[in-house]
Amino acid sequence: MSSQPSTERLADEIRACRLCADRFSATATGHAPRPVAWFQSSARILIAGQAPGLRVHESGQPFTDASGDRLRSWLGLRNEQFYDQSRIAIVPMAFCFPGYSASKSDLPPPKICGETWHARVLAALPHIQLRVLVGGHAHKYHLGTRAGVTEVVRGWADQGDGVFPLPHPSWRNTGWLKRNQWFEDQLLPVLRNRVKDVMQ
Repeated sequence: MSSQPSTERLADEIRACRLCADRFSATATGHAPRPVAWFQSSARILIAGQAPGLRVHESGQPFTDASGDRLRSWLGLRNEQFYDQSRIAIVPMAFCFPGYSASKSDLPPPKICGETWHARVLAALPHIQLRVLVGGHAHKYHLGTRAGVTEVVRGWADQGDGVFPLPHPSWRNTGWLKRNQWFEDQLLPVLRNRVKDVMQ
């Protein structure tokens, strides 16, 4: 029997996944799968996002883009803290970059990814104390809601101190952030304090 820890074996299985090879080759990007699995069983904070973007696909490391810079600012974390897999698990709704459509729009995360892997990954993370849900796809999966992002994020205080729904940190949401100043004034200070407590 292998002495490799079960979470490492699971991460290796995910990295070897090629379920969506035909799907991705048919996109405007015409790319091959490159699953980005970033978790260890000791993690205390779960960051549940949407799917890797093109830069993450190229780097093989989650949130290595402007969205990641904004997310780290929201959380109050330095790079080395954010990428400490012993404390933070980054589990998007799809582990691969889904590609672009013919109009250069982001394609949604394929459902087959979550259906195949998420139950196993979450079961392998028994020490999670804080779930940070980034974007509508994560809200729907983890909260079972059909409400829009603004409604879900506005109700953040109703989730308790173990769950924080956030908008996606993409530059596309800069206008949303300007229109919803309460997010920065009310939610982020509480989130940063909670992250600090769990990281200690």
